[in-house]
Amino acid sequence: VQLQASGGGLVQAGGSLRVSCKASGLTFRVYGVGWFRQALGKEREFVAAISRSGRTTYYTDSVKGRFTISKDNAKNTAALQMNTLKPEDTAVYYCAADLRGSGSRSMRDYGYWGQGTQVTVSS
Repeated sequence: VQLQASGGGLVQAGGSLRVSCKASGLTFRVYGVGWFRQALGKEREFVAAISRSGRTTYYTDSVKGRFTISKDNAKNTAALQMNTLKPEDTAVYYCAADLRGSGSRSMRDYGYWGQGTQVTVSS
């Protein structure tokens, strides 16, 4: 099983980035997907999650209205569209798969993790 995150980079404040997650060895159709991030010197935190069907989404308050999580079960991919980025969004972003399928804010519910992709927002 492998989750491959990509799409990170350097962007100015107010800009946009889209990070993607490609799964191999598992089928996203039966998994919820979450995005978490970890800034330097800080603990990993929840960003967004989506249920296996894609019909239910969850966001941490600081990204509501700016970030959109999505998944394409046919392509076995998930994505996090990030708009109006702020310097405090700078972190390594990780995608993860939740076997329960409901989407979860808790890292403990995720059994598979990608390697992370760096997002840097300059002021």
